[in-house]
Amino acid sequence: MTFKTTVAAVAAAACTLLALPASAQFAKAEEAIKYRQGSLFVIGQHFGRIGAMVNGKLPFDAKAAQDNADIVAAMAALPWAGFGPGTDKGAPHKAKPAVWSEQAKFNEHAQTFQTEAGKLAAAARTGKLDQIKAAFGPAAQSCKSCHDAFRNR
Repeated sequence: MTFKTTVAAVAAAACTLLALPASAQFAKAEEAIKYRQGSLFVIGQHFGRIGAMVNGKLPFDAKAAQDNADIVAAMAALPWAGFGPGTDKGAPHKAKPAVWSEQAKFNEHAQTFQTEAGKLAAAARTGKLDQIKAAFGPAAQSCKSCHDAFRNR
């Protein structure tokens, strides 16, 4: 295991542990909503950079792909704490009511994304575009299926 791999694994584990009590840290629903929106925005920015390389819109840069994939994987556990009870109100958002009424299904989607983000980061560590492309598709599909079920456009 390389130093960078170890650091990424430790960072991912720390993010997961830190995200667990996060919902208790929000004094107001608005704070939780902003937290989840901010987390998802950052994930989307880094995921989009990988997508641009995978789709040939940006030149492939193995290091940039790895750096972006590591960020996505490390942050993949964070947004979900911002969807706690009572966070369906308090600030404008795009979450459908099903997030709270079908919480088990929503949590399953969140877990799938976290798993796929980890696979994407592992593929990016190979430095091979074909492996990144193979992992990017399922990761992107996990985003899409969750958005289709739980996000208003």
